[in-house]
Amino acid sequence: MRYLSLKIKSSQLSTPNSRLSLVIRSLIIVWLLVFGAGNSRLCYAAPCYGTKMPQQNKFFAGFESYSLFKRYLEDSKGKMRSQQQFFGMSYGVFDWFSIDLKAGGGNIKQHPLGSDEVDYTSSFAGGYGLRLRLFEKNNFKGVLGFQHISVHPKSTHLGDVKNKAILDDWQWSLLGSYSFKFLTPYLGTRWSRVDYIHWTGDQRKRIMSDFTKDIGLIVGFDLPITQKIWCNLEGQFLDSDALAFSINYSF
Repeated sequence: MRYLSLKIKSSQLSTPNSRLSLVIRSLIIVWLLVFGAGNSRLCYAAPCYGTKMPQQNKFFAGFESYSLFKRYLEDSKGKMRSQQQFFGMSYGVFDWFSIDLKAGGGNIKQHPLGSDEVDYTSSFAGGYGLRLRLFEKNNFKGVLGFQHISVHPKSTHLGDVKNKAILDDWQWSLLGSYSFKFLTPYLGTRWSRVDYIHWTGDQRKRIMSDFTKDIGLIVGFDLPITQKIWCNLEGQFLDSDALAFSINYSF
């Protein structure tokens, strides 16, 4: 196993340019972890938003990119993938409770066993969720979250038969973080399920994700650029193969 050593002086993070440089270097490291190491991927992701929450009557806004590279379906139904882009907002109902909303677009690519991949081009996608802060002491924080994403791409034709699909992504997450001056890393777990709802002509069938791969280990961090702007990068092992990245602003 190879180890990476990264030494950072606090004086190197005193300006927005130096922080932006750290963002780029961090993204390169995570990209190498995700796509390096030959054919075995080491880091997976999902958009759980992390542990940074708006105060009461305040809100965050930002842009998020979520790439679901691979998710296995039940009963040897193959696998699916999706690329999604969102504009999202989080509102602080209380200091310890927030509501998350997002809207944008996304596609679906489903690959049945023994058949060619079915490609549904991008159209509307949206999501909602909530987060509950369980504790906060010194620089430690724990957050329980629920998130749902629904993707409604354009229909496609296979021969003369119209095919339509919806992706439903559900998850519960439990995250813990520790805040440094220049970085807030977090670690946690989640239970997740991704449903592939498929119409062939007028026949509708819901195919769920593989229930033997529904528990994941989440890793991620929030990186401040200025007092109001920060980046979030989140990774995950075990249940899916994906990557999420967002740039956010605090109002």
